Formats: sequence, structure tokens, C-alpha cells
Amino acid sequence: MTLPVSMPYIAIREPGPPDVLIPATGPLPALKAGEVLIDVAYAGVNRPDCLQRSGAYPPPADASPIVGLEVSGRIAAVADGVTTWNVGDVVCALAPGGGYAKFCATPAGFCLPVPEGLTLREAAAIPENFYTVWYNLFDRIQFKPGETMLIHGGTSGIGLTAIQLGKAFGATVIATAGSAAKVAFCLEMGADHAIDYKQQDFVAEVARITNKRGVDVVLDMVGGGYVDRNLKSMAIEGRLSQIAFLEGNKVSIDMRHVMIKRLIVTGSTLRASPQARKEQLASALREHVWPLFAQGKLRVVIQQEFPLAEAARAHALMESGALIGKIVLAV
Repeated sequence: MTLPVSMPYIAIREPGPPDVLIPATGPLPALKAGEVLIDVAYAGVNRPDCLQRSGAYPPPADASPIVGLEVSGRIAAVADGVTTWNVGDVVCALAPGGGYAKFCATPAGFCLPVPEGLTLREAAAIPENFYTVWYNLFDRIQFKPGETMLIHGGTSGIGLTAIQLGKAFGATVIATAGSAAKVAFCLEMGADHAIDYKQQDFVAEVARITNKRGVDVVLDMVGGGYVDRNLKSMAIEGRLSQIAFLEGNKVSIDMRHVMIKRLIVTGSTLRASPQARKEQLASALREHVWPLFAQGKLRVVIQQEFPLAEAARAHALMESGALIGKIVLAV
């Protein structure tokens, strides 16, 4: 494949609101040993992208400064040491950065085949969320079939992924969402119970639903005042995984809940995780999760698609609170 000398991408003019994202042209990324170059068809949009744009989540020193953590497309080149993929292969991939561009470099081990039955458009919307949810619920928390799970942000990309994976692997799922329409959508996606957190106290509702037993697992991206309330909602030997802090990372909690109920509180950031761990996650997803798409047990919800040049509009929608599911950029 003959590669161009330059490519379109989205630059951050300066840290700030969505309109600091501007179309630009620059050189293709240089491949390191073990990497592949993907001719990007679609890029997924995620909350960490918005944080990076605002200046609150700088990329690792060795990552591309271009925003974007997941893509789909066709492999355009392979570096030394790559034996698992060939030029022309169609893939979806987690990326260390650089997704909002015509070409994106990523380790070969972060790539996965497009799941059977999915389009490239849909495939671009799955790596970041599925890597994150599998890592937190199945690796860190060690979720077991038959347990009860509380998922906050039920209609976000993470939330819908967690609802579906929880149900696919035998959980009773309770989700929270911020409107009657979002509650209904959580139920449509498989949640056993859904709570409108703007109208109901989720602590009281969890106690009612579980007959005061509490939940075994909590996946939370809200933080702030939710953390102590999560602890109150948990069963004996429950496990909480914190993956984001939309309402703040400095919190006050009553540690008695942790001690008396023998709780485990953990957390993670996927982007900062070691490369080997992400490659292990890719293998686990390919073995345990990708077949579920072909079986019709998982679906991808995309609310809107924008052209790459309109990434600013995509970020505005992401931050509006009106999003259900995912946003993708057509490259």
C-alpha cells in the first residue's frame, strides 16, 4: 500500500471547551517495533477524550498528543516484530492516542478482529468500553455469576457495556440513569432494575430491591458524594471499582462501612495500564466476549455519527448529558 506523506487529524488549539478542537494536517505517525498503522475508517469518542481536550488528562509521555483511544479500519503497514496481522487486515483497536486522524499507530496486541455481524462503524465504538469493563468487573473485582451488580451511568457507553456483560455472565443488574427515558432504555438493554437518580434515592432503592442485603459489585464513574453512598449500598464482602470522578475525586467516606462489611475498594485507569495487561485483555475479550456478538447477546448503541472535522460538535454532545450510547467520527 502506498502511503501519503501527510494526513488530516484533529488538533487541540489550546486546552479548553469543545471549540478548541480544529482540523489540521500533519505527518503520519512513525511506527515503533511491534506496532501497526491503521488506515482509520471510524474513531470512537470517549469521556477521557474530553478530559484530554480540557487539559485535565494529559497523554502519557510516549503517546500521541492527538486525541482518540479507539478506532476501526484496515491495517496499512506493520512494523518489525509483528506476526499476528498483515497489511489489508480489517480490525478494531484500542489506541494509546492518535485516533482522531486518518492514520493511527497502535501496538499489534491491542488489535482485534471486527466481531462477526458488526460493521466498521459499530466496531469503532467497542474497544475502550469493553477493555475497561472487562478489566474492572472480571479481572479486578472478580465478578461471579449469580451476584448482584450496581452500574452507575447506565446509558453511557461504559454503562451499557456493563449491563450487557453483566447479564451475559449471570448477574442481576441494577442500573442508575438520569431520566425516565434513560431508565426505560436501561431496562430495554437488559437491566433487571433501573433507578432514576434524579427522582429516587439509589441507596434506598437498592435496599428495597435487595431486601436490605445490598449489592455485591459496584461500578462507578461518578465519584464525589456517590462514593460513601455506594459503600452504604454494598453487601457483606462487596467490591467497588472506581473508574472515573465526574463529580470530584476528593471525597469523605465513613470507613466503618468498609471495616464492618469487609469491603474491597479498587480502581484503575486503562490508559496508564501496562502494555502487557492490555494485550492480555485483548486476548480475554477475543475468547470470552467476541463470540457473544455473533450469538446476538451483545449490541452496540450509537446515538450519532459526525465527520472527523466536526469533532468539536461530538464533544459538545458528549458533555451535554443527552447522550445514550456512543458517538463515532467518520474518518
